[in-house]
Amino acid sequence: MSLTARLERGAVGLGTLAVGAGPVVVIGGAGADARWINLRDHHGRVPAAESVAAVRADWSGPVLVEPFSAADLPEIAANAAGVVVGAAWMQDFQLVRAVARLGLPVVVQRAPSATLEEWLAIADYCVAEGNDSVVLCESGSRTHLGGVTLDLALMRAAREKSGRPVLADLGGDPALAAAAVAAGADGLLLSPGSTEQEALAAHEAVKIVGAVTRREDPDSLLTARDAIDRVDAALAVLLERRAELAGTIQRLKPVGGFAGRDMDRERRLVADMARRAPTLGEDRLALIMNAVIEAGLHLAEERMTTHRG
Repeated sequence: MSLTARLERGAVGLGTLAVGAGPVVVIGGAGADARWINLRDHHGRVPAAESVAAVRADWSGPVLVEPFSAADLPEIAANAAGVVVGAAWMQDFQLVRAVARLGLPVVVQRAPSATLEEWLAIADYCVAEGNDSVVLCESGSRTHLGGVTLDLALMRAAREKSGRPVLADLGGDPALAAAAVAAGADGLLLSPGSTEQEALAAHEAVKIVGAVTRREDPDSLLTARDAIDRVDAALAVLLERRAELAGTIQRLKPVGGFAGRDMDRERRLVADMARRAPTLGEDRLALIMNAVIEAGLHLAEERMTTHRG
């Protein structure tokens, strides 16, 4: 499988994935949308072809490889789907140029001390070699406790200034996923050895936070259904949280249950929501919110009955 050419709106095709258009992608180990291999972890002792073959034993999707040296590039070109320019060698200009000449899309990680201009200049080196399929990756810096500190403002600036897709390297900390998605990351990069549980946590952030912050323009029935599934997942989380808060209100009100409904407040709520959802309008939103409120009240009454019993 190979990566396609750069797509519209600054997106880069990664097999069936479009990094920069549609949902946020997750790249890493087990459970991710794409896998990546860091040959530097093996200090050049494991051939690229062997590393890719090991991943291919149970994976048919896109595979990205970070080379240990230029000697790895022929095997990467023959076996991998893309190349990662690691933060540690971002300014090894000869190797960057050689990577770009492979014709595969390139993920450029930012070195911890690199400025925005230095980071974007590496993409320009790739373009000078005839390769415009570049994805930028904010890798931040590692703390003394092994955590990751990301410069999300710099990541946003890189996206805005270059028009290229951006990834956020979470290392082994999927808890950063929500903040990265909210900041506009087009993809999340987990460590090559990330677990399915870590990938699941990253995917959950993509669903919940991405549904609220990221507008999608699907072009097929399948992608449209996938997009609405993400919105529904976010709705489920919000409805569950609303039900919990509504239960708290029922316990605090002097008159609870259906008898304690404040219809004036509900009308103000719907009017305020209509300003955020003008396409639905107050009449439709009133029907929706009435169902939501009544469901919450029924749940609160059921819990009170169970508690008394």
